[in-house]
Amino acid sequence: MNRVRPTVADLRAGKGQRQLTNVYVESVAEAEAAEAAGIDIVTVQDSIMSPAMRAAAPTAFMVVGIEYGRSAVTTDDYLRAGFAALNADADAVWSAASLQTIARMRDEGIPVVGHVGLIPARRTWTGGFRAVGKTASSALDVWRATVALEEAGAFAAEIEVVPAPVATAISQRTSLVMISMGSGNGCDAQYLFSTDILGTNRGHVPRHAKQYADLAAEEDRIQKLRIEAFSGYVEDVASGEFPDDPRLVPIDAAELSAFLDALEA
Repeated sequence: MNRVRPTVADLRAGKGQRQLTNVYVESVAEAEAAEAAGIDIVTVQDSIMSPAMRAAAPTAFMVVGIEYGRSAVTTDDYLRAGFAALNADADAVWSAASLQTIARMRDEGIPVVGHVGLIPARRTWTGGFRAVGKTASSALDVWRATVALEEAGAFAAEIEVVPAPVATAISQRTSLVMISMGSGNGCDAQYLFSTDILGTNRGHVPRHAKQYADLAAEEDRIQKLRIEAFSGYVEDVASGEFPDDPRLVPIDAAELSAFLDALEA
């Protein structure tokens, strides 16, 4: 069955009907794989967004992440980055910017996915890389942040490592499309990074992540083959075995003799 690329209106209208899938991809090849697998939402960093990336996942809802405090700092930066994403045929942007900045983007018609719970760029305020919302007080903080995003004009929000019952209760009480990163299946979408799904993450693996392949081992095997191939090339050049006759351009003996005679003359 042919898929049709959804709009913001489609995602909002479908809230609560089924669990959507969201994957953060890091290459065109990963975007192509996500498209082929039927992933609903593809998130890509603004630094690698390109026409090739959009073409790789033509029917996925594509969110471009505006890197907080790096690719954008001021509200004008976020507006420029937001319009650049839309002009690259993205469907929305992810932003952890202030409510005022999100409201400005909303006013200009830029669809925004906000962020609540553990926000890595602001982790110092919530105790580092740890779950948020495990007490009534902190759970209410997550709820208030969600309401504030809704009022600012975001249409969706990533909710990261919040207890599942808390995230579910919040999702049931907001019009935002809630995208769960380790916050249970009571939200509207599930979100994982490709590096965790594919098993290419060589660092800390989050508790909420699930590995479906071991591409790191395959990459190690391929790297070993690369080294062996390059080493063979080095050895052949050193020994004179490369280049050999089959790889050289031939010349008729008489033509070569005429050329050498002309050089001497």
